[in-house]
Amino acid sequence: MRLYTHPDCLRHDPGPGHAEQPARLRAVLQALDHDRFAALDRIEAPRATRAQLLRVHDAEHVDRLFAIAPAAATLRLDEDTVMSPGSLDAALHAAGAVVAAVDYAMSGDDRRAFCPVRPPGHHATGEQAMGFCLFNNVAAAAAHALEVHHLKRVVIADFDVHHGNGTQAIFEREPRVLFLSSHQSPLYPGTGSEDERGVGNIVNGTLSPGAGSAEFRELWDGQLLPRMHAFKPQLILVSAGFDAHRADPLADIRLGQEDYAWITGRLLALARAHANGRLVSTLEGGYDLGALAASAAAHVDELMK
Repeated sequence: MRLYTHPDCLRHDPGPGHAEQPARLRAVLQALDHDRFAALDRIEAPRATRAQLLRVHDAEHVDRLFAIAPAAATLRLDEDTVMSPGSLDAALHAAGAVVAAVDYAMSGDDRRAFCPVRPPGHHATGEQAMGFCLFNNVAAAAAHALEVHHLKRVVIADFDVHHGNGTQAIFEREPRVLFLSSHQSPLYPGTGSEDERGVGNIVNGTLSPGAGSAEFRELWDGQLLPRMHAFKPQLILVSAGFDAHRADPLADIRLGQEDYAWITGRLLALARAHANGRLVSTLEGGYDLGALAASAAAHVDELMK
């Protein structure tokens, strides 16, 4: 199993007090710097190319981020989303990591990868940065799988506590991509109702504030995983947000690291049943450093089995 990241992902610095801080990635990398993870093949992620980004983003969006990338201080794009001098390079390596991980997964059977990168991506739409996200990393990877590896059925499973509105918007008219999301509702960004179905390729499962392990597992076992099985994916991509943890300050779902191990095991079993074991996961949210580190470690533990 491979791990794709890059030191530049630590250079994205939205400033003091911002939830999406460099310490998040440091916490994950420190948790994975343990003897039980010694077998991980650690790869320095490349930068995403313009062509890779243009599969999912308008040229105006890509050009704007290159044009406004600050040389000093920070630039606020909206209430939540900030660019610092290191942000553009960080975002390019974040997207490039997941694209490169898809190439690795498709190069043989039973190949898996985790991409601890930042900024996250699943809120970025084709036209705009939002929700801490500049480019949509998992969407760039899915589009790469379709275009370069000629896949016909790609699943994106998103268990971040916030709905992946950008990923949904990018693929809601693309039947080769099945997007499934579990998320708290109501919560930012206010999308992801269960009647949003795209062309039959969007499956949203909502969790009420205060929901915990039982509701989360019932949602995946009862609704989301059966749809994935029926789709018979050739590749599984995971938007791995760990902010549904009970300790997370930005939401109100009561999961623990054991729940992340559980869903990871379920997704890996499905990958082995339908996709020759090919699975690529990328870090999205998670804002309590201890919970994030423990949950990411539980996720990778399962992926290495």
